[in-house]
Amino acid sequence: MTALQDVDLGLRKHEFVSLIGPSGCGKSTVLRLIAGLLKPTAGTVSIFDRPVTEPRDEIGVVFQKPTLLPWLNVLDNITFPMRHKYGHVDAKDTERAQALLSTIGLADFGRKRPGELSGGMQQRVAIARSLLHDPDILLMDEPFSALDALTRDEMSFELLRIWSERPKTVVFVTHSIQEAILLSDRIVVMSARPGRVAEIIDVPLPRPRSLATLSDPVFTALANDIRVKVFTRKPE
Repeated sequence: MTALQDVDLGLRKHEFVSLIGPSGCGKSTVLRLIAGLLKPTAGTVSIFDRPVTEPRDEIGVVFQKPTLLPWLNVLDNITFPMRHKYGHVDAKDTERAQALLSTIGLADFGRKRPGELSGGMQQRVAIARSLLHDPDILLMDEPFSALDALTRDEMSFELLRIWSERPKTVVFVTHSIQEAILLSDRIVVMSARPGRVAEIIDVPLPRPRSLATLSDPVFTALANDIRVKVFTRKPE
């Protein structure tokens, strides 16, 4: 079965790009290819003009679930990738982790266990963990899909704040049109399987974005336009 076909997509430095499209169109597959977790059967994926053949330090990944280790505290969860890779955590890693805790608004929660945190707080820890090694590219696979609607909205604005403080190139998979518009510089609309880039839409909304952005007439018109494109596009 062909998951993706003729996908041609370039990313700009510090750009926020969302992928949206019907279920099964290959959005998560695109992320796994960029992350080096899958190898393409045809074509290439390149970062900084070097083909991606395996996971690389320039890339951080945030999954749908936080995947925190319940027996470790928050600080140790953030530094766990370094311990797993190098066998130890040095002082600089710990300092970076503590700084990230401040960035995500959890400076006083470093000694807490994941079970003592809300779902939104756990996902913030997952974001901090992905940022520990200071990646150039952050891949996010529906990271807020398991959260309730109010927490999801809160996390969208929290992500915008974190991204403004620590700029990265972000590729964000979502099924939420509102979320995609609020967060993104560009939105990639994908067709049904085999997934193709059906259209790339620029988001002409100024930054920084706020609650007022959600009621901007441009936001509303763009949401309606994307909704039509996603739900009326036929498989090719």
